[in-house]
Amino acid sequence: MNDPLGTLFVISAPSGAGKTSLVKALLEQTEDIGVSVSHTTRVKREGEQDGVDYHFVEKEAFISMVEQGAFLEHAQVFDNYYGTAAANIEAKLKQGEDVILEIDWQGAAQVRKQLPYSVNIFILPPSRQTLEERLRGRGQDSDEIIARRMSDATSETSHYSEYDYLVVNDDFDDDLMDLKGIVLARRCRYKAQTQRLTALLKELLD
Repeated sequence: MNDPLGTLFVISAPSGAGKTSLVKALLEQTEDIGVSVSHTTRVKREGEQDGVDYHFVEKEAFISMVEQGAFLEHAQVFDNYYGTAAANIEAKLKQGEDVILEIDWQGAAQVRKQLPYSVNIFILPPSRQTLEERLRGRGQDSDEIIARRMSDATSETSHYSEYDYLVVNDDFDDDLMDLKGIVLARRCRYKAQTQRLTALLKELLD
């Protein structure tokens, strides 16, 4: 698909960097933008809704979709499969909607191969110490798991140069403004504006 009216924003970050909170606030304060809902074969948890949290499918159906080339990216995590369906995203982009895809660096690399016009954003913590403090502040993980998450964070962050934008999540309000700025600037690009402002341009030039 050629460069559409809407934009796919691919956002990655190490665990604990604050990506989820920033994306949630961005969605609340920005119109005409949504989050991509992934497919998964894992069991639906209490309180989750099909089509809202995930598209829950059987393993056989997921594998069939892989064979048909239906996913922009997909991965196996332990015994479960996760994937981002291309059709869902491309339909929204053609209609002029912006879409956020929260994904790790490996998935982001797969998406860039198929949709090179996607805008890639990497969110960094302000320091290793702050990252570890945030992970410990959750009160959910053992020292062993936190050590593994810190190691994973180093691996994830090593791919920062593959992204278009870097945002350091230090001051939440300022960093949210940076994210919104990226979205709004993208909407002002020539192709998007000429399509949105057809009537105005005609009036001004007649």
